[in-house]
Amino acid sequence: MNLLAFDTSTDTLSIAVQHGDGVWQHQGPGGAQASAALIPAVRALMAQAGLTFDMLDAVVFGRGPGSFTGLRTACAVAQGLAFGAKGGQGVPVLPVDTLLAVAEEARQQHGCTHVVAVLDARMDEVYHARCEWLPAEARWRADEDFGLGAPESVQPPDGWTVAGNARAAYGDRLAPTATHVTALPTATALLRLAPALIAAGHAVAAGDAQPRYIRDKVAQTTAERAALRAAQAAVTP
Repeated sequence: MNLLAFDTSTDTLSIAVQHGDGVWQHQGPGGAQASAALIPAVRALMAQAGLTFDMLDAVVFGRGPGSFTGLRTACAVAQGLAFGAKGGQGVPVLPVDTLLAVAEEARQQHGCTHVVAVLDARMDEVYHARCEWLPAEARWRADEDFGLGAPESVQPPDGWTVAGNARAAYGDRLAPTATHVTALPTATALLRLAPALIAAGHAVAAGDAQPRYIRDKVAQTTAERAALRAAQAAVTP
């Protein structure tokens, strides 16, 4: 499959392109810079891969939980690029849970199969979910309802690994007796998750793609509206 994937849910911007059997990736500063940097970086990476928007089969993005601005930016850009792909005929969009991507990155980098995925939610809270790798089915089983609470609220089962980016911020307040590994929801993790999720019917029309908010949604910013317009213009024939 030819896939474009990106995540802007954390302070790291992660982009990856799959063209046939090859994968190209880019990582850079996220946060406030992501809305301006995402589209130029996507275009540059796709050019490196020899891939055009008319060749894409789907656009994959980290839907959250995570930074409000980052989630809205990723969703808006994914929608804009997907709408304009294939000469305006469009391609599907695959929203992927960021905590699932954290678990997949922990499996790929550290061999973890029983993971409590945790991301810093700021405001003295963390997002968290338990994710179990099912080798016979080659897929993850995760909590349907993701948690949001103080670091002390995360209680991993015995033998499970805590993976994510929150340990640096909260130290021993976060599962002090558990094994910890650092893992982010990388775009390459999204690519590895995508085939099974697409096969299971989780890809949607561009207009139906939505971020996954755990806290209340707030209004779209001027920068995010500009990012959507730029995404749509980027693939206009």
